[in-house]
Amino acid sequence: MLSILFSLLVAALFAFASEVNGLGLGLSIGAGVLGFILGLILVARLVGKRMNAVQEELKNVMLQGQNRINRDIQHFQTKPGGNPKAVQAQIEKKQQAMIRDSLVLVDQLAPFQKYSILIGRQISTMKMQFHYQLKEFEQVDAILAEKGLMNKPMLSEPIAVGMKMARQYKNKDLDGLEKTFKKHLLWFRGDRASLLYGIMSWVYVKQGDLDEARSLLAKGKDKTGNETLQRNWEALSNDKVKSFSNRGLGDEWYALGLENPPSPKVQRQRGRGKGPNRF
Repeated sequence: MLSILFSLLVAALFAFASEVNGLGLGLSIGAGVLGFILGLILVARLVGKRMNAVQEELKNVMLQGQNRINRDIQHFQTKPGGNPKAVQAQIEKKQQAMIRDSLVLVDQLAPFQKYSILIGRQISTMKMQFHYQLKEFEQVDAILAEKGLMNKPMLSEPIAVGMKMARQYKNKDLDGLEKTFKKHLLWFRGDRASLLYGIMSWVYVKQGDLDEARSLLAKGKDKTGNETLQRNWEALSNDKVKSFSNRGLGDEWYALGLENPPSPKVQRQRGRGKGPNRF
């Protein structure tokens, strides 16, 4: 890492200057440590300013794009007679354009990888999520398969872990899926673990392993307090498999693409009808 090399150089210069000025071995070591710390701080500030500019632009692109999409959805919901499929296609097209613009900005962060291991992993994480949204699953699988420390994505959020679990399910890697679930479940507490329990129980139901799903939901509902897990446990306990549904997990669940979200409904506007029977 360049930041480490630069800081070591500053540390050496400080230590050398102290030695030349006859400050003794102890003070020279202290000066070297101080120089190393100051070097790290200087690099962090210089790189941080440039990175923040790119990240702020990325944030604005996402915010403005989402605002446009929300306006389209609101307009459709209040406009009678709209074509749901056409509107959905229009919304998806705008979402894809927003994500591709974001991917271009993410690539602008690449030069900063040489300054920090975490930057490279953050870039991989964002790319994984963006490609997932674009349904470019070959790229997602390639990122998840990365072994190098600098390029391995950070699975520190439930949605990121959920994406990995969903891809393992689609790739029929059920053993790997269970390992991912158990490994990352240790890091999430309370409701943050709900999505992982929801995915794993859904997979068990799809595989016809209802006993395993019911047992898992019994643990999940107690540990998370999530109402969706509670309802699903009750459904399986009463042999109502068709009532099992993760729709209560909301956008995070549907973002995984394991099930299609319900189509937006058009709100009927009240008004005068035609003909004598308008009331």
